[in-house]
Amino acid sequence: MLKDKIVLITGSSQGIGKAIALKFSSSGAKIALNDIESQEENLKRTKEEIEKAGGHAKYFFADVSKFEETEKMIQEVQKEFGGLDVLVNNAGIVQDRTLAKMTSEEWQRVIDINLTGVFNSTKAALPLIIQSRGKIINISSIVGLKGNFGQANYAAAKAGIIGFTKSLSKEVGRFGVTVNAVAPGFIETRLTENLSEEMKVAIKNFTSLGRFGKPEEVASLIAFLASKEADFITGEVITIDGGLAV
Repeated sequence: MLKDKIVLITGSSQGIGKAIALKFSSSGAKIALNDIESQEENLKRTKEEIEKAGGHAKYFFADVSKFEETEKMIQEVQKEFGGLDVLVNNAGIVQDRTLAKMTSEEWQRVIDINLTGVFNSTKAALPLIIQSRGKIINISSIVGLKGNFGQANYAAAKAGIIGFTKSLSKEVGRFGVTVNAVAPGFIETRLTENLSEEMKVAIKNFTSLGRFGKPEEVASLIAFLASKEADFITGEVITIDGGLAV
């Protein structure tokens, strides 16, 4: 479905980003992995998994909150693969605290990576995406739509991604480029592993399907949005939350 497409996934050393990389590779895409240097071991493992399954991947270091690093990464991807067809803006962090206790540094760091990082990578990659009439898929969150206690910084960033997605879709549609956002609910990752058992039970009770999602389920939705089957979908925010927001 995505044979020989060149795909860059930010923050793809583990979790949802890794699942996206594996899904795209299994569909025939060539994968550009990204994370910061401290995640090199995880990037190596992800690359090895892809190659063991017969795929092709290379990893690139960049802190997406820094435009110069991100621009350099895009240049390296172009040099290695010859272009770019799909950009998945997945990189993100959480630094949860009620606003009364949140420091300005905690606010800014989450905004810098989760929102400004989307701007930086998209800005740097846009000429290549326009050239290939490609796809941009941004990872938002159900928290960006509904808010969440103790996550004012994260909710603001993820809500910003939604506005960014809708605005950019209007700008680049004339080039045949689609821009969509995916808003996951609670997914089985290292972040949700840290929740208390009481919190996990409460979340599942509020979710129609009574469980957390799997990274692979999010990856399948993103692969669909990157495929030709989704060529007439743009400017959308698609929730994948098991009915949590119903």
